[in-house]
Amino acid sequence: MSAPQLRASWSAGALRAIAEKASLVPKMPDRDATAISKHSLTIAGHRTSISLEQAFWEKLRAIASARGLSLAALIGEIDAVRGKANLSSAIRVYTLNYSSS
Repeated sequence: MSAPQLRASWSAGALRAIAEKASLVPKMPDRDATAISKHSLTIAGHRTSISLEQAFWEKLRAIASARGLSLAALIGEIDAVRGKANLSSAIRVYTLNYSSS
């Protein structure tokens, strides 16, 4: 049987399962990781609320801990350099950039 014939004989689900096991296709996050969570904190003397997916809060806490900062201090640093960007968006981008560096 040729490779194209073999691929055609496999179901899409079977191919996806093989690809996931081989780490070719990233797994989708579970619902808890994508749930939006709102936190209130004080940044530069002002009280604010930030809504982020739970996965971003977890990663942000890990970054703050690794840098020896409180969560509010880390978010304060991001806030100070974000320019006109939305704070929640700036936090997400910071988290992604930190993870890839």
